[in-house]
Amino acid sequence: MDILLTNDDGIHAEGLWAMERVLSGRHNVYVVAPDKERSAIGHSITLAHPLRVNRIKTNGGWGYAVTGTPADCVKLAIREILERIPDIVVSGINPGANVGINLNYSGTVSAAKEAALMGVPAIAVSKDLSLNDNYSLVTAFVSDLIAKVVKNGLPRATFLNVNIPDCSPEHIQGVRITRQGTAPLISIKSGFHRRVDPRNEVYYWQGVERQAFEEEVESDGAALCANCISVTPVQCDMTDYESIETLKTWDFGLA
Repeated sequence: MDILLTNDDGIHAEGLWAMERVLSGRHNVYVVAPDKERSAIGHSITLAHPLRVNRIKTNGGWGYAVTGTPADCVKLAIREILERIPDIVVSGINPGANVGINLNYSGTVSAAKEAALMGVPAIAVSKDLSLNDNYSLVTAFVSDLIAKVVKNGLPRATFLNVNIPDCSPEHIQGVRITRQGTAPLISIKSGFHRRVDPRNEVYYWQGVERQAFEEEVESDGAALCANCISVTPVQCDMTDYESIETLKTWDFGLA
Protein backbone atom coordinates (compact mmCIF):
# COMPACT_ATOMS: atom_id res chain seq x y z
CA MET A 1 0.00 0.00 0.00
CA ASP A 2 1.21 3.52 -0.81
CA ILE A 3 0.67 5.97 2.06
CA LEU A 4 1.32 9.71 2.06
CA LEU A 5 2.12 11.13 5.50
CA THR A 6 1.91 14.84 6.28
CA ASN A 7 1.15 17.18 9.18
CA ASP A 8 1.01 20.83 10.24
CA ASP A 9 3.71 20.67 12.91
CA GLY A 10 6.53 20.43 10.41
CA ILE A 11 8.73 17.70 9.04
CA HIS A 12 10.76 17.33 12.25
CA ALA A 13 7.73 16.64 14.48
CA GLU A 14 7.89 13.45 16.55
CA GLY A 15 4.25 12.49 15.94
CA LEU A 16 4.83 12.37 12.19
CA TRP A 17 7.79 10.04 12.50
CA ALA A 18 6.15 7.86 15.14
CA MET A 19 3.51 7.12 12.52
CA GLU A 20 6.11 6.62 9.81
CA ARG A 21 8.12 4.10 11.84
CA VAL A 22 5.08 1.90 12.39
CA LEU A 23 3.68 2.07 8.86
CA SER A 24 6.94 1.80 6.91
CA GLY A 25 7.47 -1.78 8.04
CA ARG A 26 4.51 -2.95 5.96
CA HIS A 27 3.81 -0.19 3.45
CA ASN A 28 5.43 2.24 1.05
CA VAL A 29 5.37 5.44 3.10
CA TYR A 30 6.12 8.87 1.67
CA VAL A 31 6.61 11.83 4.01
CA VAL A 32 5.82 15.26 2.57
CA ALA A 33 5.42 17.95 5.23
CA PRO A 34 5.95 21.67 5.86
CA ASP A 35 9.55 22.70 6.46
CA LYS A 36 8.47 24.40 9.71
CA GLU A 37 5.49 24.46 12.04
CA ARG A 38 2.28 25.59 10.35
CA SER A 39 -0.23 24.97 13.13
CA ALA A 40 -3.66 26.65 13.00
CA ILE A 41 -3.09 27.77 9.42
CA GLY A 42 -6.32 26.19 8.21
CA HIS A 43 -6.78 25.33 4.54
CA SER A 44 -4.65 28.12 3.14
CA ILE A 45 -2.55 27.54 0.04
CA THR A 46 0.47 29.43 -1.26
CA LEU A 47 -0.04 31.69 -4.27
CA ALA A 48 2.18 34.73 -3.66
CA HIS A 49 5.53 32.96 -3.89
CA PRO A 50 6.96 29.69 -5.25
CA LEU A 51 7.05 26.45 -3.31
CA ARG A 52 10.45 24.87 -2.77
CA VAL A 53 11.03 21.22 -1.94
CA ASN A 54 14.05 19.71 -0.22
CA ARG A 55 14.56 16.01 0.44
CA ILE A 56 16.04 15.71 3.92
CA LYS A 57 16.83 13.09 6.53
CA THR A 58 15.43 13.64 10.01
CA ASN A 59 14.35 11.47 12.92
CA GLY A 60 15.93 8.48 11.19
CA GLY A 61 13.95 8.74 7.97
CA TRP A 62 13.81 10.57 4.65
CA GLY A 63 11.12 13.04 3.72
CA TYR A 64 10.30 16.04 1.58
CA ALA A 65 10.26 19.43 3.32
CA VAL A 66 8.01 21.94 1.55
CA THR A 67 8.06 25.71 2.06
CA GLY A 68 4.28 25.80 2.20
CA THR A 69 1.16 24.87 4.08
CA PRO A 70 -0.22 21.41 4.89
CA ALA A 71 -2.69 21.72 2.01
CA ASP A 72 0.18 22.71 -0.29
CA CYS A 73 2.07 19.59 0.78
CA VAL A 74 -0.78 17.26 -0.12
CA LYS A 75 -1.53 18.94 -3.42
CA LEU A 76 2.14 19.07 -4.44
CA ALA A 77 2.84 15.50 -3.33
CA ILE A 78 -0.04 14.02 -5.30
CA ARG A 79 0.46 16.10 -8.42
CA GLU A 80 4.25 16.41 -8.62
CA ILE A 81 6.38 14.58 -6.07
CA LEU A 82 4.95 11.05 -5.98
CA GLU A 83 5.12 8.79 -9.00
CA ARG A 84 1.59 7.51 -8.43
CA ILE A 85 -1.47 8.52 -6.45
CA PRO A 86 -1.33 7.16 -2.88
CA ASP A 87 -3.92 4.73 -1.60
CA ILE A 88 -4.50 6.94 1.43
CA VAL A 89 -3.28 10.14 3.07
CA VAL A 90 -2.66 10.33 6.82
CA SER A 91 -2.21 13.72 8.47
CA GLY A 92 -0.66 13.74 11.95
CA ILE A 93 -0.08 12.71 14.62
CA ASN A 94 -0.97 16.14 15.95
CA PRO A 95 -0.05 16.83 19.60
CA GLY A 96 -3.37 18.24 20.77
CA ALA A 97 -6.98 17.40 19.95
CA ASN A 98 -8.72 18.80 16.88
CA VAL A 99 -12.40 18.81 17.78
CA GLY A 100 -15.39 21.15 17.63
CA ILE A 101 -15.01 24.43 15.79
CA ASN A 102 -11.23 24.06 15.86
CA LEU A 103 -11.51 21.90 12.75
CA ASN A 104 -11.85 25.19 10.88
CA TYR A 105 -8.41 26.34 12.01
CA SER A 106 -6.51 23.07 11.96
CA GLY A 107 -3.81 22.51 9.38
CA THR A 108 -3.85 18.81 10.32
CA VAL A 109 -7.51 18.51 9.40
CA SER A 110 -7.14 20.68 6.30
CA ALA A 111 -4.42 18.42 4.89
CA ALA A 112 -6.83 15.48 5.06
CA LYS A 113 -9.56 17.64 3.58
CA GLU A 114 -7.33 18.57 0.65
CA ALA A 115 -6.73 14.89 -0.05
CA ALA A 116 -10.47 14.21 0.04
CA LEU A 117 -11.05 17.07 -2.41
CA MET A 118 -8.53 15.39 -4.71
CA GLY A 119 -10.37 12.08 -4.50
CA VAL A 120 -7.93 10.31 -2.17
CA PRO A 121 -9.13 8.69 1.10
CA ALA A 122 -7.72 10.49 4.12
CA ILE A 123 -7.48 10.44 7.90
CA ALA A 124 -6.57 13.33 10.20
CA VAL A 125 -5.07 12.07 13.47
CA SER A 126 -4.70 13.98 16.75
CA LYS A 127 -3.86 13.04 20.32
CA ASP A 128 -5.19 15.13 23.19
CA LEU A 129 -2.60 17.33 24.89
CA SER A 130 -0.30 15.47 27.23
CA LEU A 131 3.21 15.54 28.65
CA ASN A 132 3.36 11.91 27.57
CA ASP A 133 4.67 11.63 24.02
CA ASN A 134 4.06 7.87 23.76
CA TYR A 135 2.20 7.40 20.50
CA SER A 136 1.95 3.59 20.56
CA LEU A 137 -1.82 3.53 21.15
CA VAL A 138 -2.39 6.05 18.37
CA THR A 139 -0.23 4.30 15.81
CA ALA A 140 -1.80 0.90 16.54
CA PHE A 141 -5.34 2.24 16.17
CA VAL A 142 -4.59 4.22 13.02
CA SER A 143 -2.78 1.29 11.39
CA ASP A 144 -5.91 -0.80 11.78
CA LEU A 145 -8.17 2.06 10.65
CA ILE A 146 -6.12 2.58 7.49
CA ALA A 147 -6.78 -1.02 6.47
CA LYS A 148 -10.51 -0.57 7.10
CA VAL A 149 -10.69 2.64 5.08
CA VAL A 150 -8.82 1.19 2.11
CA LYS A 151 -10.96 -1.96 2.18
CA ASN A 152 -14.35 -0.29 2.61
CA GLY A 153 -13.75 3.12 1.06
CA LEU A 154 -15.23 6.47 2.06
CA PRO A 155 -17.94 8.55 0.40
CA ARG A 156 -16.78 11.10 -2.14
CA ALA A 157 -15.21 14.21 -0.56
CA THR A 158 -15.42 12.73 2.93
CA PHE A 159 -12.53 12.07 5.30
CA LEU A 160 -12.14 10.85 8.88
CA ASN A 161 -11.08 13.02 11.80
CA VAL A 162 -9.64 10.87 14.59
CA ASN A 163 -8.94 12.08 18.13
CA ILE A 164 -7.30 9.95 20.82
CA PRO A 165 -7.93 10.83 24.50
CA ASP A 166 -5.14 11.60 26.93
CA CYS A 167 -5.15 8.39 28.94
CA SER A 168 -3.33 5.08 29.11
CA PRO A 169 -4.49 2.23 26.84
CA GLU A 170 -6.10 0.34 29.73
CA HIS A 171 -8.35 3.32 30.46
CA ILE A 172 -9.69 3.68 26.91
CA GLN A 173 -13.46 3.20 27.01
CA GLY A 174 -13.90 2.21 23.39
CA VAL A 175 -14.46 3.94 20.07
CA ARG A 176 -17.29 6.36 19.33
CA ILE A 177 -18.45 7.44 15.89
CA THR A 178 -19.15 11.09 16.53
CA ARG A 179 -20.30 14.35 15.03
CA GLN A 180 -18.29 17.55 15.02
CA GLY A 181 -19.12 19.54 18.11
CA THR A 182 -19.70 23.27 18.18
CA ALA A 183 -17.60 24.03 21.24
CA PRO A 184 -13.97 25.14 20.88
CA LEU A 185 -11.12 23.23 22.46
CA ILE A 186 -9.37 26.53 23.00
CA SER A 187 -11.55 29.30 24.36
CA ILE A 188 -10.51 32.81 23.42
CA LYS A 189 -11.66 34.39 26.66
CA SER A 190 -8.99 36.94 27.34
CA GLY A 191 -8.93 38.59 23.91
CA PHE A 192 -5.56 40.02 22.95
CA HIS A 193 -2.64 40.84 25.21
CA ARG A 194 -1.30 44.26 24.30
CA ARG A 195 2.40 44.71 24.96
CA VAL A 196 5.18 47.13 24.13
CA ASP A 197 8.58 46.03 22.87
CA PRO A 198 11.98 47.64 23.74
CA ARG A 199 11.58 49.97 20.76
CA ASN A 200 8.32 51.26 22.23
CA GLU A 201 6.26 49.64 19.49
CA VAL A 202 2.96 47.96 20.33
CA TYR A 203 2.40 44.29 19.55
CA TYR A 204 -0.26 41.72 20.46
CA TRP A 205 -0.43 38.12 21.59
CA GLN A 206 -3.76 36.41 21.05
CA GLY A 207 -4.93 35.10 24.40
CA VAL A 208 -6.08 31.49 24.53
CA GLU A 209 -7.29 29.40 27.41
CA ARG A 210 -7.83 25.68 27.34
CA GLN A 211 -11.29 24.77 28.57
CA ALA A 212 -13.27 21.64 29.33
CA PHE A 213 -15.37 20.29 26.48
CA GLU A 214 -19.06 20.98 26.61
CA GLU A 215 -20.99 17.76 26.99
CA GLU A 216 -22.61 17.85 23.56
CA VAL A 217 -24.38 14.57 22.89
CA GLU A 218 -22.52 12.33 20.43
CA SER A 219 -19.88 15.00 19.79
CA ASP A 220 -16.15 14.54 19.32
CA GLY A 221 -15.36 16.52 22.46
CA ALA A 222 -17.77 14.52 24.59
CA ALA A 223 -16.10 11.31 23.41
CA LEU A 224 -12.72 12.54 24.63
CA CYS A 225 -14.25 13.51 27.98
CA ALA A 226 -15.40 9.91 28.32
CA ASN A 227 -11.92 8.55 27.45
CA CYS A 228 -13.21 7.26 24.12
CA ILE A 229 -11.48 7.42 20.77
CA SER A 230 -13.47 9.75 18.52
CA VAL A 231 -13.90 9.00 14.81
CA THR A 232 -15.79 11.72 12.94
CA PRO A 233 -16.72 11.50 9.25
CA VAL A 234 -16.28 15.01 7.86
CA GLN A 235 -17.67 16.31 4.56
CA CYS A 236 -15.97 18.87 2.37
CA ASP A 237 -19.38 20.19 1.26
CA MET A 238 -20.21 22.96 3.75
CA THR A 239 -23.69 23.71 2.40
CA ASP A 240 -26.45 24.10 4.99
CA TYR A 241 -29.11 22.17 3.09
CA GLU A 242 -31.79 22.77 5.71
CA SER A 243 -31.57 26.50 5.04
CA ILE A 244 -31.93 26.30 1.26
CA GLU A 245 -35.73 26.07 1.21
CA THR A 246 -36.05 28.78 3.86
CA LEU A 247 -33.87 31.17 1.88
CA LYS A 248 -35.94 30.50 -1.24
CA THR A 249 -38.90 32.13 0.53
CA TRP A 250 -37.03 35.41 1.03
CA ASP A 251 -37.93 38.31 -1.25
CA PHE A 252 -34.68 39.61 -2.69
CA GLY A 253 -36.45 42.19 -4.85
CA LEU A 254 -35.02 40.84 -8.10
CA ALA A 255 -36.81 39.07 -10.90
